[in-house]
Amino acid sequence: MTNRLTSLLGIRYPLVQAGMIWCSGWRLASAVSNAGGLGIIGSGSMYPDVLQDHVRKCKAATTKPFAVNVPLLYPHVEEHIRTIVEEQVPIVFTSAGNPATWTKHLTDKGIIVVHVTASVKFAKKAVDAGAAAVVAEGFEAGGHNGREETTTLVLVPMVRDAVDVPVIAAGGIADGRAMLAAMALGADGVQVGSRFVACEESSAHPAFKQHVIASKEGDTLLTLKELAPVRLMRNKFFSDVQAAYARGASVEELKVLLGRARAKRGMFEGDLEEGELEIGQVSAALDGILPAARIVESIIDGYRKAKSLLTEAHPF
Repeated sequence: MTNRLTSLLGIRYPLVQAGMIWCSGWRLASAVSNAGGLGIIGSGSMYPDVLQDHVRKCKAATTKPFAVNVPLLYPHVEEHIRTIVEEQVPIVFTSAGNPATWTKHLTDKGIIVVHVTASVKFAKKAVDAGAAAVVAEGFEAGGHNGREETTTLVLVPMVRDAVDVPVIAAGGIADGRAMLAAMALGADGVQVGSRFVACEESSAHPAFKQHVIASKEGDTLLTLKELAPVRLMRNKFFSDVQAAYARGASVEELKVLLGRARAKRGMFEGDLEEGELEIGQVSAALDGILPAARIVESIIDGYRKAKSLLTEAHPF
């Protein structure tokens, strides 16, 4: 499956694992890279020394390319960038911030930069800043999301038409059928998050993994748009947020309610009531906790099967 994205990133399949906070450590990243995709270490939940440890362990566990995701709104960004350069990480995915801030610095060091965006406007800004590719992440995705609430089906072809670099589709993709659909829309590859949360190598708490695969349609909603839009599972914390909105809470009150370490409490420590549980809409379609390599294999096999069946059903 060679195309311009696989050539750019040096990977076998045009499949990228999302850099999810509290879920994407070196074990998951190396497993996905070894299986032919691009594994990503999520630095947003890491102190600088922790990121360095994960990068070194990932380098020891795989000879394949891997990346680090750097959410630009998180603390320690400067220290993370320093670690990435010193450890010679080949690829960086930036997100949640201005792509112009660090892209030139990284590309000057020979590092490939990919920026995650939820709009055409910021996809163009990312390319203007020097990003070698962009992730077009639709409203269906888990975690921090776009305020515009543009779905993947709508966003991907608009971004494809607006930029001339490889486009990676994200949001609502967990199997080969969705991958084929994204490629038909003009994507050069896909980024998968929620499916890899519920895998053996994910660093998410076992209780959170089980909660994810038990989820049903409508169990996630986008909220906290006044702070940073995020898709969450319904639980006590989510109900508290909804109650705060109902009484007209200010931005400052919402910040106090969110507090610190809510995401760690939910996804990493397994507090399913008071924690922040970030996951995508596609969680309702997941039905098991699998090894990362099997997930990669299943998605690629499903893509090929769906493509073959589509050709047979519609030979025109």
